[in-house]
Amino acid sequence: MGKIQGEGDYESAKKFDDDEAAFAKSDRVDRAARDAEPQTQAEADEMTKAEEIGKSRSKGEDASAKRGSRVSDKPVSGAK
Repeated sequence: MGKIQGEGDYESAKKFDDDEAAFAKSDRVDRAARDAEPQTQAEADEMTKAEEIGKSRSKGEDASAKRGSRVSDKPVSGAK
């Protein structure tokens, strides 16, 4: 039986971050983006509808998304 892993599993988090960075630097990003494009007008309509539903539940744009950067790993002042 394998090791139980959950929140705070630093080894898995580091592997995920490393794999994500390698993917972002690879030539696979453009191909993945093209593969994700809708193939039919029905798919495009479905994606638009899903996006609208998601946005309707949103509290608004994430400020870090507008800057194009990730949220800092630094603790908030006063946080322990």
